[in-house]
Amino acid sequence: MTSAVRPARGRPPRSPHRSLWAVGTLLIACVAALVTPTATAGTATPPVQRITVDSRGEGRVFEGIGAISGGGGTSRLLVDYPKRQRDQILDYMFKPGYGASLQILKVEIGSDTNSSNGAEPSHMRTPTEVDCDRGYEWWLMKEAKRRNPQIEFYGLEWGAPGWFNGGFWSADNIDYLMRWLGCAEHHGLDIDYLGGWNEKDWDAAWYVDLKAALVKNGYGDVKVVAADNAGWKVATDLKNDPAFADAVDVVGIHYPCSEIHCSSSPDALGLGKPLFASESGWNNYLTGAPRLAAEMNHEYVDSRITGFINWPVAYAWYPTVQMQGSGLLRANEPWNGAYELGPTLWTIAQTAQFARPGWRYVDSASGYLDGGGTYVTLRSPGARPAYTTVFETTAATAPQTVELMPAGHLPRGALHQWSTTLRSTDPADWFVHGADVPPDARGGHTVTLRPGTVTTLTTMPGGKGRAADTAPPSTTMPLPYHDGFDDYRDGATARHVSDMEGAFQVAPCTAAPQAAPGSRGTGKCLEQAITTEPVKWSRVESPLTLVGDSRWTDYTASAKVMIRGSGTGSLLGRVVNQLNSVGPGRVNVWEGYHLKLSDAGTWSLDAVMPDKTTRTLAGGDLPTAGADTWHRLALGFSGDRITVTIDGTRLAEVTDTTYDHGQAGLGLDSYRTSQFDDVTVTAQPNGSGT
Repeated sequence: MTSAVRPARGRPPRSPHRSLWAVGTLLIACVAALVTPTATAGTATPPVQRITVDSRGEGRVFEGIGAISGGGGTSRLLVDYPKRQRDQILDYMFKPGYGASLQILKVEIGSDTNSSNGAEPSHMRTPTEVDCDRGYEWWLMKEAKRRNPQIEFYGLEWGAPGWFNGGFWSADNIDYLMRWLGCAEHHGLDIDYLGGWNEKDWDAAWYVDLKAALVKNGYGDVKVVAADNAGWKVATDLKNDPAFADAVDVVGIHYPCSEIHCSSSPDALGLGKPLFASESGWNNYLTGAPRLAAEMNHEYVDSRITGFINWPVAYAWYPTVQMQGSGLLRANEPWNGAYELGPTLWTIAQTAQFARPGWRYVDSASGYLDGGGTYVTLRSPGARPAYTTVFETTAATAPQTVELMPAGHLPRGALHQWSTTLRSTDPADWFVHGADVPPDARGGHTVTLRPGTVTTLTTMPGGKGRAADTAPPSTTMPLPYHDGFDDYRDGATARHVSDMEGAFQVAPCTAAPQAAPGSRGTGKCLEQAITTEPVKWSRVESPLTLVGDSRWTDYTASAKVMIRGSGTGSLLGRVVNQLNSVGPGRVNVWEGYHLKLSDAGTWSLDAVMPDKTTRTLAGGDLPTAGADTWHRLALGFSGDRITVTIDGTRLAEVTDTTYDHGQAGLGLDSYRTSQFDDVTVTAQPNGSGT
């Protein structure tokens, strides 16, 4: 994700490419009447904007439409879905001619640290250890490639492991990236693009060294992207530094657009390199389609950007984590398989289904609509190219009629018509296959465009999957929930557990040096694996993981914990939301109740409040030490009554009305290999927990 602020709205620019207005002839009006409702008597016929599409028309090469899995654990819950619904969701993302038909998948190169919406596992946690099977991004890339063998992959770091000598811009990091590329090979995946540090500036010399390492290690065909930051300053640096320019293949900019205009740069345009919106979008899957439609067209018309990558691919994280609803679809209920599409996904499809990377924009048939909005035209290579024109009318206030006239060696038959009503909540208005538009006597294709729509005229076929019509309904995660972690391989991520910071993975349980209630030394546990603080992108102070349903109300959550050495272990309950910029360190914390036990045996029940303060509701001391000993923590919720139980003894009962629902979690105050086991959530006797 991004910390960049979207530019403010501005006036639409005057178009240097605006087509001439012309008065519609009687013939054009008659043809238009065949494809649009008859105008009311006495209403003036609007002028027709004529757009000529020439097979010889030139423009920049189209690089593709993509989306991001990363910037936090944005795809974390997708991998835990039942296979049937998971396959349906993946089809909607990646299957050509079915849904979004994504052509680029950009993934986070994990580093066990929070990068907006969680932490993704690192493949290399020490200078000598490599594990190519951690996390879910390899799985997701393979699923994408299985559906679209031509899809391109793009890797980018948000954070980095703490063992690097010299920090992020170091030789250690370059070696780390070479090992990541080796893991991709291990999984049968070719990486097409590689970036630097997401939204953390850049080091030109490091990019030069990165390019040299790629060539040396046999990855010379991997294109280097700089610099995955907001603004065009990197283009000026590239212009002024020949070695930097030689090392970089693609200029990647984040969020170059306001709602109605995209920024540009003469220096960028003069480099002769592809220009990417390497992170853009950040729109709600249900309500973000109007902005997305405008951005996708304006990026080429205003800025000559030829690659668009949406953040994120899916809203597949818990709703207690920030930026809820962002993505092309919602998939955050793995316990029942429920998922939901919206017009945002189909807005992507309006372009991605009907153009291919390697096609070329036609500049003379791309520009601004006279009545508000934009249009872009793309054509395929070849003697008789296919072509597609995409119109968006988000800035229009009334219907407007356009005539698309093919010239040169373009096909002369009827054009397929697809449209999406961008603000509609009715799936029947999304990606509608309208009547084909036949050529008139002049050979043109005339349509009337309604305001607030995206419409595609194309020689290409398209399709709309139907599986979402049978998606299960949304339901609360059933209770009881229990995980003893004994059924996983060592190093696995447990189902439904979503790390916000650090790495909670399955490992053999450690025997406590001294006996205590609940002590054990066999089986498997959930162990926090990171012992060196990572190079961070976000501000989450210490390891934390979440589990369960934010709609749970009355329940008891419990877990065994063994604090390794020193520090504090925590059990969280009724967690409702992520709070940013809390306290002097401006850290990220989670609203809810936190039961904390220290190595000295002291405990406290704290409420992290919506106003970013913390209230201590109860506290005390155990008769035994908290360190290197197994203890069972339990939090009970019934209405406004909260109970604290440790090792089977009820230590406190308090009343607090701040939170009446929320999920559970586990936490530590430092990067230690402390362990948790037998995580259990049961409904209170008076109900199901909801």
